[in-house]
Amino acid sequence: MQTPRTLRIGQIVPSSNTTMETEIPAILRAREAIAPERFSFHSSRMRMKHVTKDELAAMDADSDRCALELSDAAVDVLGYACLVAIMSMGKGYHRVSEERLHARTVENGHPAPVITSAGALVEGLQALGAKRVSILTPYMKPLTQLVIDYIENERIEVVDSISLEIPDNLAVGRRDPLAPVEITKKLNTNVDVIVASACVQMPSLGSIQLIEDRVGLPVISSSVATTWMMLNRLRLDTHVPGFGSLLSGRY
Repeated sequence: MQTPRTLRIGQIVPSSNTTMETEIPAILRAREAIAPERFSFHSSRMRMKHVTKDELAAMDADSDRCALELSDAAVDVLGYACLVAIMSMGKGYHRVSEERLHARTVENGHPAPVITSAGALVEGLQALGAKRVSILTPYMKPLTQLVIDYIENERIEVVDSISLEIPDNLAVGRRDPLAPVEITKKLNTNVDVIVASACVQMPSLGSIQLIEDRVGLPVISSSVATTWMMLNRLRLDTHVPGFGSLLSGRY
């Protein structure tokens, strides 16, 4: 009997992030129940405690080191798991970051495709054909506005948003993953897609399918979009039931 292929999933995460190392493995473990591939998970951390523009900029400067560390482990795909850090660096910055960090892996002799959660969210929305979206974030309102501006620069209108205004990143990670089910009831649903968590730290995985079933629209999150993009870069089937339309296998 042939041993299932094991793929190494690398993540660059903020030091205070506690969510992406749980949600992405949860999705991929669910995929293991229906597909032959197996996954191992490996992380490198950038220092960040409070979600402010200054801390985010300082943290992003550390991402090259993290890419090298993960490249030492010869990961098969590398995800930069901080959406707002990328978006706060300027419109379209995910393309700059992905190219630069991929170059670090090439220079280190273990080239790996690099994605960012910011780029994955944008590409996931585009794959779903979204022109109008509503989003939920834990950020202070000025940071949410940065996210809105970034998404709208990609020709996707943000019709409505809710900012929970939680500056402490650990507090964000402790939130109930089912909380978005109720909170998103306040969002405008005259849109193409709802983003139940436009933040890699705010738990929402258990809410995605519940919200989608209620509103009859595609619902995604940063972690769902990041996992979808990882599977695409690995040239694997994107069907993982129970996590919304983007992981239906159609995209």
